[in-house]
Amino acid sequence: MYSLSELEQLCRKCKKCRLWTTRKNVVFGEGAKNADIMFIGEGPGEQEDMLGRPFVGKAGKLLDKGIEALGLSRESIYIANIVKCRPPGNRVPEKDEADSCIEYLRWQVKLIDPKVIVLLGSTAGRNILGQDFRITRQRGTLFELGKFKIVPTYHPAAVLRDDMKKADFWSDLKLAIKIYEQIKNC
Repeated sequence: MYSLSELEQLCRKCKKCRLWTTRKNVVFGEGAKNADIMFIGEGPGEQEDMLGRPFVGKAGKLLDKGIEALGLSRESIYIANIVKCRPPGNRVPEKDEADSCIEYLRWQVKLIDPKVIVLLGSTAGRNILGQDFRITRQRGTLFELGKFKIVPTYHPAAVLRDDMKKADFWSDLKLAIKIYEQIKNC
């Protein structure tokens, strides 16, 4: 069994897929090591690759606003991605890249042991819930995978591109908090 820091060190040395050849930094994840709520996105963008931190660009600022509006802080949750290295041009990670990296994410989830997982976008949804997952049809729905309660929503970058998604995004975040509160109060 790894510790989170040991897993991060392994990840930083990873060369399982071609993404390592163009990365500036591995973006492992950050937040509370015992967070009750975990957010999982697609992969690092340009800002994230430069800084080595998840969700620090414009989409990250929107996510931060959502987290704060729910009465949480970035330090109280955990944020990770399907892939830990930036795909060139911020493209969607290819299946073999995601498959190469998913074991790191599984270990993160196992070690952090959140009560609720919020999937940000279709890439996270397909890689966690199955390739048939469709964000427009299944966002805002509660899924249970083992002991984990999972709520998929739009990726904050998609919300920035389409204001029509904003209300659904906020609604989904509120649903995740409602589920967490129910678990906590049991």
